[in-house]
Amino acid sequence: MSIEVRLFATLRKGRGKKVFFDFECGINCNKIIKKMNIKKDDVAILLINGRDGEFDRELEDEDVVSIFPPVGGG
Repeated sequence: MSIEVRLFATLRKGRGKKVFFDFECGINCNKIIKKMNIKKDDVAILLINGRDGEFDRELEDEDVVSIFPPVGGG
């Protein structure tokens, strides 16, 4: 199955804007962030197909996962 991962802000550094993976069935967002060497604490917003996502939700073919880091500023 094919999964598209979109990274934002600081998470793009050294990884790029979009990453495409081919996985066997049974993959979830926890496994993806681990494979990409992203700490769970560095993920503030997780979207699956543009909707609020859960780390342990099993993904389906052609899902799009968007990962945003915490945002700072003032």
